[in-house]
Amino acid sequence: MIGSLASATDTEVAAGAALAGAEVVRARYGRLHSRIDKGAGDFATDADLAAEQAILDVIRAARPGDAVHGEEGGRQGAADAEREWLVDPLCGTLNYATGSQLVAVNVVLRNGPAAVADPFSGEVFLTDGETARVRSGVPGDERPLAPTAETRLVDVNLDPPFPSAPGFRAVDLLAHPGFVENLRPRVVSTTLALAWVAAGRRAAYVTDGGDLSGSVHFAAGIALCRAAGCVVTGVDGGPVGPGGRGLVVAADAGTHELLMSMIGGRGRNSRNG
Repeated sequence: MIGSLASATDTEVAAGAALAGAEVVRARYGRLHSRIDKGAGDFATDADLAAEQAILDVIRAARPGDAVHGEEGGRQGAADAEREWLVDPLCGTLNYATGSQLVAVNVVLRNGPAAVADPFSGEVFLTDGETARVRSGVPGDERPLAPTAETRLVDVNLDPPFPSAPGFRAVDLLAHPGFVENLRPRVVSTTLALAWVAAGRRAAYVTDGGDLSGSVHFAAGIALCRAAGCVVTGVDGGPVGPGGRGLVVAADAGTHELLMSMIGGRGRNSRNG
């Protein structure tokens, strides 16, 4: 597979790399994993490291002149490289280490194509920056992503830090009367939920934070949701990018407006905010 990607598009490289990482994650599932402490309760496992290496192998073979910034290994490659890949080899490490299959593998070319792989469903969600689609594990089965808020399910990230508190706290959103009247909360603790919004399996996703546009955790999912036509803003309703605050991704403008009314931010109705 690695050799065949040398002449592939960036979208196919992203998908191939994400699937290579997903294969490692799936193969190592259920084992007793060694842990590498990263401080503040965060850690990586040997599966994170092995998956990142598999992803790096694909990208280096296909795009040897590009730089890669991995969650575990940091930035690698030429300092003056014009292109950089962002890699999160196992989003949902705590889930994985405790036996949950709610995890994702995220690969994105900064400001370009992206892929999010689900190691256990066999699906890979991908975008070339303009269109978004999903491939199942069945050969030839590929479908466009179609966001919809019909499920009314909203994933909310409750993991720290909470830089917008006390002005915004996700736990307060869940207790808002308007939330329980119109929506139903879910907490999966992985950015796989962003792919689910793009695919119509979730109505929205909300997380606190700073500028997440260049995050190895969030950049691939943001690119996917934008290409699918979701409404994408910060928790203050402003654009996601430098100076941004967190993330509110909704399948449609109505759901976004409802969430912003409860968050108390200045909602923006434009897509791709």
